[in-house]
Amino acid sequence: MRFRQPNSDNCFVCGRKNPRGLYVAFYDNGQDEVMAEYTIPDVYQGYPGIVHGGIVAAILDEAVGRVAMIGDHHHFMMSVRLEVKYRQPVPTRTPLRIVGRAVRLRGRLGKAVGEITLPDGALAAEAEMTLADVPAELLANADLQALGWRLDE
Repeated sequence: MRFRQPNSDNCFVCGRKNPRGLYVAFYDNGQDEVMAEYTIPDVYQGYPGIVHGGIVAAILDEAVGRVAMIGDHHHFMMSVRLEVKYRQPVPTRTPLRIVGRAVRLRGRLGKAVGEITLPDGALAAEAEMTLADVPAELLANADLQALGWRLDE
């Protein structure tokens, strides 16, 4: 079973109103995994036909960081450390499978991993992340409605 995760209005990766954003929609399995299927357009290439590495890292950062929201769409964690291994070039205009998996989410710190695979199942990039709860003082003043944080139908 797949459950849709919320998007914000202006996030670069998931934002539905960001004019330069990627507009990636994420789903989770209700337990420990976040996933998306996405085709990256040429406008985000580094070399011709190859996705810029920073875009690959941004997508992995988002997918892996979202594991904290499984079961609680208001449990926000942020990246403390992100290690990305680029296994092979990620092509533009190619359907990709993006996955983030929780390894350990206990207390205010967590660990999660992720990957981007090509249509043939080949591993293109993988990531490992240490996450930490967003400080309470930042969330105390956050207006989630103003951020456009909501679940689209």
